[in-house]
Amino acid sequence: MAWTWQTGLFWGVIVLLLVLMGLWEWRVPGGGPRRGMLGLTTTRGDRLFISLLSAGYIHLLWLAFFGAPLWGASALALALAFVLFRYA
Repeated sequence: MAWTWQTGLFWGVIVLLLVLMGLWEWRVPGGGPRRGMLGLTTTRGDRLFISLLSAGYIHLLWLAFFGAPLWGASALALALAFVLFRYA
């Protein structure tokens, strides 16, 4: 993997998300599991993991079908993450 500023930004965002989730859990403990549109009982951490995994697949599929730039894939991944956190 080439360590460019984009790669550093990618890992920095993932670390930031993990830190923010930790702070959120510390500030508002529990975040009770809920059953949503996925048909699974999920917690905040589960929904974050599903969002990150989905974002990876969205970007790979975008590259396969449309190529670069990836702004559309990023927007789609953010929209899916919002839907997952809100309704899943």
